[in-house]
Amino acid sequence: MNTYAIGDIQGCLDPLQRLLDLVAFDPAVDRLWFVGDLVNRGPDSLATLRFVRGLGSAAVTVLGNHDLHLLAIAEGFETLKRGDTLLGILEAPDRTQLLDWLRVQPLLHREHGFTLVHAGLLPQWSVEQAAALAREVEAVLRSRDYRDFLANMYGNRPARWDETLSGFDRLRVVVNAMTRLRACTAEGEMEFTHKSHPRDLPAPWLPWYAVPGRCSAVEPVLFGHWSSLGVLHDAHNVWCLDGGCLWGRCLTALRLDDRRLFHVDCAAAPRTPGRAQ
Repeated sequence: MNTYAIGDIQGCLDPLQRLLDLVAFDPAVDRLWFVGDLVNRGPDSLATLRFVRGLGSAAVTVLGNHDLHLLAIAEGFETLKRGDTLLGILEAPDRTQLLDWLRVQPLLHREHGFTLVHAGLLPQWSVEQAAALAREVEAVLRSRDYRDFLANMYGNRPARWDETLSGFDRLRVVVNAMTRLRACTAEGEMEFTHKSHPRDLPAPWLPWYAVPGRCSAVEPVLFGHWSSLGVLHDAHNVWCLDGGCLWGRCLTALRLDDRRLFHVDCAAAPRTPGRAQ
């Protein structure tokens, strides 16, 4: 049995299938961990969502910002943006089943000594605390009140963690960190405009994983979301697996058992909204 962690797919199904062929993936014995952003901007969002859902217990996926964007659009709290390729899902005959499945996926997954999250963790959070906070968000998303949460999910404030936060402010900080974070200050104040390489970060911003004394550094954290960072194994005990497949670079899998990387090349994906099939 092998477990493979796979970077952001974003609706690029063909590279995913080629990558699974490369590693000789067997759903009867192997498992896949997806870092989130299964959908959007690539050409096959609907087929990708159907494929991953169809893997059943052979796959784990954490929620990414594009996955949450899809849920918010579906409930009428957000609109399609230029470049979105989500229309096929929204018009699909199995739309309800797909969205209900996506909504109950975890925000963070921890197993085999690894932590899987889409974007990052705030430096003050231990892995245990981060897992507990993720469960708070997951409980709301799986409840009958999930629409209230999606209606209040967006926004950049509060910009930092405080133990006294409650309600939607508390949940929003957790979601922003785990699905949108790239840079923060040493005190954990988040910044959401920087998307280029960390070397271009002005002071006082740091890559979230490079903050001195980060509490979650005790075990490897697997993440994506930062395509300009590229595939990275960093001395800070993190693996970034976003190879920029959507932008024509590569899709990457990390075999957790021996930490071997596998890559397939990606052609730049046509960005068309697509229709239901």
